[in-house]
Amino acid sequence: MYSRASCAEARSRRLTIEAPAALARYLAPKGSVAIDGVSLTINSVEGASFGVNIIPHTLRATTFGQLAVGARVNLEADQVARYIYRLMLPYAGFYPDDKTP
Repeated sequence: MYSRASCAEARSRRLTIEAPAALARYLAPKGSVAIDGVSLTINSVEGASFGVNIIPHTLRATTFGQLAVGARVNLEADQVARYIYRLMLPYAGFYPDDKTP
């Protein structure tokens, strides 16, 4: 839930975000995540960290242009990823009512 890094990359700004473990399980490259209410495509995932690229228009139209490293952000996982995760639990030996995974 913290912004870890920000750097210029080609014609965009690359943000690296540290997600809580409970949310990180739903993150995958080319998947979606909402950061502070803005839906973005995930470019990379490494452990609980993930990267997104923000285009200039989005930087101007949102608060991302003022986002400081270390700032807290609101994260929401893609609903389809949540459904797939839940559907796959029985194949991993868990069932939806289990609190184990």
